[in-house]
Amino acid sequence: MTLRTARPRTSGDLIASIAGRVPMRNLHSQVLWQLGVAIVGGDFPEGSILPSDAELLQRFAVSRTVLREALKTLAAKGMIEARARIGTRVLPRARWNLFDSDVLAWHFETGPDEAFLRSLAEIRIGVELESAALAALRRTDEQAQALIDCARAMGETTTPEDFARTDLEFHRTVAQASANPFMASISTLVELALTAAFTISSPIKDPTAMAATVKAHSRIAQAIQAGDAEEARVAMKAVISEGLDRQMKAR
Repeated sequence: MTLRTARPRTSGDLIASIAGRVPMRNLHSQVLWQLGVAIVGGDFPEGSILPSDAELLQRFAVSRTVLREALKTLAAKGMIEARARIGTRVLPRARWNLFDSDVLAWHFETGPDEAFLRSLAEIRIGVELESAALAALRRTDEQAQALIDCARAMGETTTPEDFARTDLEFHRTVAQASANPFMASISTLVELALTAAFTISSPIKDPTAMAATVKAHSRIAQAIQAGDAEEARVAMKAVISEGLDRQMKAR
């Protein structure tokens, strides 16, 4: 069984860059990335036993400490479990922490299937519709104007990366405007979904799709500025659904 090797620039690098974080490049993160991608990609299927520590140490050419830390991190994410006299087993996907940034990035690195993308869109709908509605009722004048400005700036972006960053800033501002600290915390998943989706599809190369996306975000901003919670919900659902449709067509 051959482990996948990390590409020079992975989807994880892109996600971290767009979200404003510095990608980790130490030995621990490299081993963690390759093992995580191998598990998510099915090189090590659910229920299978990972190679022994001795074999993994030979493959990665790292210290036992580095390997053990990578395995502990995978265990903390609900992906593996070590048992005496059995070995380290890959746990069922139902146990994996899909809210974890690494786990989500590994799915996009290996190419998420339609079911995964739909599930991600559904959880976004569950979170962001209410976030937009609360923002319409609680936003400050400054936040309302920031959303209007952000939607306008989205239409002026010229690269997929700049578009993704502006899109991310828009949704972050909606979460902040909800004035609900839990909503803002959950929006981390939204951040990951948006930045990871960039690795599949961006509307910036399609003028028609770009215009529709900017208009849809402007609709959200205007509804929040007007204090129309129901319109904000409808407009947000349209944005998420259109994004999903675009990803499906790009696969």
